[in-house]
Amino acid sequence: MPTPISYEFFPPKTDEQRDGLDKAVRQLKARAPDYVSMTFGAGGSTLSYTVDAVRGLRTSHALDAAPHLSCMGGSRDEIRALLDTYRELGVRRIVALRGDLPSGMASFGDFRYAADLVAFIRRETGDHFHLEVACYPEVHPQADDAHTDLAHFKRKVEAGANGAITQYFYNADGYFRFVDAARRLGVDVPIVPGIMPIANFSQLRRFSEMCGAEIPRWLSRRITALGDDAESIRAFAADVVAELCRRLVDGGAPGLHFYTLNRAKPTLAVLERLDG
Repeated sequence: MPTPISYEFFPPKTDEQRDGLDKAVRQLKARAPDYVSMTFGAGGSTLSYTVDAVRGLRTSHALDAAPHLSCMGGSRDEIRALLDTYRELGVRRIVALRGDLPSGMASFGDFRYAADLVAFIRRETGDHFHLEVACYPEVHPQADDAHTDLAHFKRKVEAGANGAITQYFYNADGYFRFVDAARRLGVDVPIVPGIMPIANFSQLRRFSEMCGAEIPRWLSRRITALGDDAESIRAFAADVVAELCRRLVDGGAPGLHFYTLNRAKPTLAVLERLDG
């Protein structure tokens, strides 16, 4: 049975970004994803970008699109209205996150933690939505320690989450250790590894510093050694990520969730290697 795959996209804000997303989706959907997710714009008019993008994925591309919902900047009334909108659109899956406090915003919304948001969605909508939450094999960068981070994850599941998607990582053993630790705590929902194909290494390094994902020293050194040879870097990076995916699937990972950054080629390069 083929390994289930899913993709994450972010909502476009300009015509150029909309065209880029549409092109990427057309290429990627040929791989028959289980579903796709759309990240969340927190605060003000940016809220509508996610709704519009989800509507487009569903109507123009016939994809099962799961919007992200974040605690940041969202009041109970705003979240309730979004839930009503998504029900009207036929959405049955949501990714519920704490999220990061947007730049310039001085305070959280009505929910401080993702577990509170999950519990609210369950109270408002019952079992209508399949709820995914985030987890961190290498520990959330703001967590006090690994045990505290795991306890937060468990609370999200106890509040009503059906499954989890991890932050991206490049160490398969770290994922397996995390899953084992979660199972020992009684967490029994599927934990799908998040996969970040490597397209722009400088950008990846910046992302990783912000989110606490570790880039192994050997991987950084190998890519640096390739200098400006973009074609060799792309091929090597795709080989590395494909081998990571193989190890994860062979070790029992229930699926693969690709962070596409609205680009098709890096993800397709990995998937093509997995076909071989």
